[in-house]
Amino acid sequence: MQSGIAETTLPTDLWRWDAWQIAQAIARGTISSREAVTSCLARIDAENPRINALTHINRDSALLAADQADAQRAAGATLGTLHGVPITVKCNVDVTGEPTTHGVVAKRDLLAQTHSPVVANLLNAGAVIVGRTNTPAFSMRWFTENALHGRTLNPWRDDITPGGSSGGASAAVAAGMCPMAHGNDLAGSVRYPAYACGVVGLRPTAGRIPSFTPSSGELRTFAAQCFAVQGPIARSVQDLRISLAAMSVADGRDPNWVPAPLAGPAITGPIKVALVDEIDGLPIDPKVYEALQQSARWLTEAGYVVERVAPPEMREGFDIWMTIAMTEISTGFADAIDTYGDDGARQALRGMLARFGTDTSLETYVQGLARRDRLRRKWNAFFEQYPVVLMPTSLDTPFRWGLDQEGDDTMSRILDAQLPLKLVAALNFPGVSVPTGVHDGVPVGVQLVAGAFREDLCLAAGEAIEQRAQMPFAF
Repeated sequence: MQSGIAETTLPTDLWRWDAWQIAQAIARGTISSREAVTSCLARIDAENPRINALTHINRDSALLAADQADAQRAAGATLGTLHGVPITVKCNVDVTGEPTTHGVVAKRDLLAQTHSPVVANLLNAGAVIVGRTNTPAFSMRWFTENALHGRTLNPWRDDITPGGSSGGASAAVAAGMCPMAHGNDLAGSVRYPAYACGVVGLRPTAGRIPSFTPSSGELRTFAAQCFAVQGPIARSVQDLRISLAAMSVADGRDPNWVPAPLAGPAITGPIKVALVDEIDGLPIDPKVYEALQQSARWLTEAGYVVERVAPPEMREGFDIWMTIAMTEISTGFADAIDTYGDDGARQALRGMLARFGTDTSLETYVQGLARRDRLRRKWNAFFEQYPVVLMPTSLDTPFRWGLDQEGDDTMSRILDAQLPLKLVAALNFPGVSVPTGVHDGVPVGVQLVAGAFREDLCLAAGEAIEQRAQMPFAF
C-alpha cells in the first residue's frame, strides 16, 4: 500500500496518513492531535453522509481528548503507541456512556456502564475515538445494513457489499475517515470487510486480545470465547502491527487471555509457504485465483519458498465451525434474532440453519469439540513444515448487495465461498487479509494464516505482498 506521506503535507490532508505516521509526528511535535482529529472529522463530514460507515460521530469528545493528548505531550508525559491518533470503534462493544446498539432497534438506548477491554486498551495507548461504526443486526451477515442505522456502502462501488460484520469499520478506513478501525471476527468479520474494501485486516489468535462486552452479560458460549476475537482494520500492515500491540494488554475480565509474546522464535532458513489455490473442488473466481498466483510470486521474490500443497481437511474445519457455532446459535441466540432482529438478519439466519440442518443434540456438539481438537493437532503438525499458508480470503470476489437474501440455495453457495474464513476461526489461528489489486472497481486480495500466536509471521508475509502490490486507496 502507499503509505509514504511527506511531513510537508498540509494538516488538512492528515486524514490520508497512516496511524503510525500520525503517532510519530505527534510525538515529535510536527503536528498536533487536534490537527489530526480535525482533519479526520472533516473527512467524515464529507464522506459519511453518503457511505454511512459511522453510526454516530464523537465530535466534541474527540476534540477534547485531542486537546488532552496535546497537553500530555507538551508536559513530557510518556506517550502510548497510538497517542493522539483518531480511530473508530464498532457499535457492538462497550464505550462508557455510549449506546452499544449492535445495529438493533431494541438496543438503541443500551448505554454502556464501562469500557470493553479492547476499548480500554486503545484509550490507554492514547487513541482518540472519533466515531462508532456500523454493523448488521447482531453481526449476523456479511452485508452491513440494519433497521436502526441503515446501509453502509462500499467506497469502491455502491453495488457491492463492504463486508460484514465490520463493514462500517472497513468502509471508514477505506474512505479515509480514520487510519485505523476496531473490528471483531467470529466467522470472518474483520478479514472479509477488509477484503471487500481493499484494506488490511487482522484476525488474531483468540486469547491474544482480551475480549468481553459487559453490556451483553456475564455468560459467553464456547464460540464467543474461542472463535470470536477483536482485531484491527487499517490501510497498512504497519498499522496492524502497532494496533495489535496496543490492543493486546492484559485484562482480567477475559480469563482466556494469554501472555504470549508478539514475536515468536525466529525460523532458521527461508520460510516455507503453502499455496492453497484449490479447496475440495469448490469453484474459485479467476480473479481470486490470479491474486493467489501473483502473491505467490511476490513472496518468492521476498525470499519465501512457496509450494502448492493442501493443508489437512479444510472442509472438515468449515463443518466444525458450523456444528459448534450454529448449535449455539440455534439453541439460544436464534430466538433473540427472531424477536429483535431485522428482516435481513432473520433471512440470513434461516439460510444458515437450512445449510446446517436440525441436529442440535448434545452428542453432536460434544463431538464437534472433539473433532476440533483432532484437526488442530493435524494443522499444528502442518505448520511445522509450512509456517505460513497462503489461501483465499473468500473464494469469490466481494458479493453484490443483497445476495444473502435470495434463498437457501444462494446462502449455501455463499457459505461455500466463505469456507476459508470459517475454517481459520474454527481452529483459532491468526489470519491477515491483504489486498492485491482492483478489477473493474472491485478489490481483490488474499489471506495469510499461521499457527497460534504467530501473528508476526502473517504480518511479515502480508507486508511483503503489500510492498509489491502498491494497492491504491478508494479516495
